[in-house]
Amino acid sequence: MDLRWTSKALSDLTRLHEFLATVNKPAAARAVQALTAASASLVTNPRIGERLEEFEPREIRRILVGRYEVRYEIDASTIYIMRLWHTREER
Repeated sequence: MDLRWTSKALSDLTRLHEFLATVNKPAAARAVQALTAASASLVTNPRIGERLEEFEPREIRRILVGRYEVRYEIDASTIYIMRLWHTREER
């Protein structure tokens, strides 16, 4: 499977890093590393995340990485990282 990040997901990753970096740069780097590593692991086990039935018939799933939620879509042989955010954020 291929892994692709949407522009919104990349913007989310940048936003989260910038927010954390103002307080703790090493923690910001660790959070980004954890989110990218967890996303990359989906290539070998794409259906590990919980399926979100409200998006059917699309196969949208989510995984939790610490206190962050990563939403992704499985489409044929490609996994699209759609969005990510801290679980305390309003969305």
